[in-house]
This record gives sequence, C-alpha cells and structure tokens, in this order.
Amino acid sequence: MCVFCDIVSGEVPAAVVYENDAFLGFLDIRPLIPGHVLVIPRDHLETLADLSPETITHLFTIVQRVSAAVEDAMGAKGTFVALNNKVSQSVPHVHVHVVPRNPKDGLRGFFWPRHKYKDDAHMEATAASIRAVLEG
Repeated sequence: MCVFCDIVSGEVPAAVVYENDAFLGFLDIRPLIPGHVLVIPRDHLETLADLSPETITHLFTIVQRVSAAVEDAMGAKGTFVALNNKVSQSVPHVHVHVVPRNPKDGLRGFFWPRHKYKDDAHMEATAASIRAVLEG
C-alpha cells in the first residue's frame, strides 16, 4: 500500500495545509527545512506521465498557491519547487515538494540535510501558519 494513499484515507495522520476533492498538501515529516510541503493528487498516480493535462494544470495551480503561502507564512525569501519522477522518488505517488528558501539556509545542490521539527506542536504550528495564509 502507498503511504500517501494512507494519508489521503486518513489512516496515517498528516499536518494538512491544503485540501480539496482532488488534491492534498501536507508537511513532509522529514523536511529539508520546516515548512516543506508535499502536494499530491488524491488519486494514486505514480508518475508525471500518469497525469492528464488537466490534472497537471490543476496540480501546479495549487503548487503555485502553496508556494506563495509557504514563502509568506515562513518569512522565506523564496521557495524551491521540485518533483522527482521515478529516480529518487521515495514514494511511488506523484508529489511536488515546496520548500521555503533563504540565502545561506544551508541547502546546496541536491545533497541537503534534513531538519526535524522540534516536536509535534512545532509541526502543527507550522502547518497552521501555512493553512492560515491559504485560507486568508
């Protein structure tokens, strides 16, 4: 079974920042930087090639909104947006990474250290901050 499908079904908890009938955005539990969001289609689609042109349009419209919200909520100077397709795709379910970025944040190239949330309260507060911007 797919862990992202388990998150969609509610079997696995997640700090959700965005949701509608077709897509879900939630905090990565192993973030590169706090505020790192994953945006996924609710349907189990494994690769970019599995998405219809309409789904890609809707997905990246949401990614654009989430990116702006992450930047604003996290006080970041920008974001890094990425989609691994097959190679380096840790979960075989299409997902787009939205990572807050600042100069000298320690991320270099593609060998980035992961930073844990201090605790569940820190993770939920981060999710709430991004949700508030998206809902505002």
